[in-house]
Amino acid sequence: MTDFEFDLLDELYFVISFQALQEKLAWSDTVLLEQLASLMQKGWVKCLDTQDNLLEFPPSDLLTHYQTCLFLASKAGLKAHNSR
Repeated sequence: MTDFEFDLLDELYFVISFQALQEKLAWSDTVLLEQLASLMQKGWVKCLDTQDNLLEFPPSDLLTHYQTCLFLASKAGLKAHNSR
């Protein structure tokens, strides 16, 4: 697990928007999107709508959806974060 992945997962214990993540981490859009897509590919992050419904789309489509998604670490992501 990279430092970027660890820091991002650290913020995903609770549902959070892209904008709030950006404010907390102070990363560029590009870096944050790359890291989110990578963690989605690993199954460590999931995207939800405002009603807590899982939004299922491939990580490659994150650029289309990131403004309307809420992000949350998956069970696998939390395990990976805690085992570091």
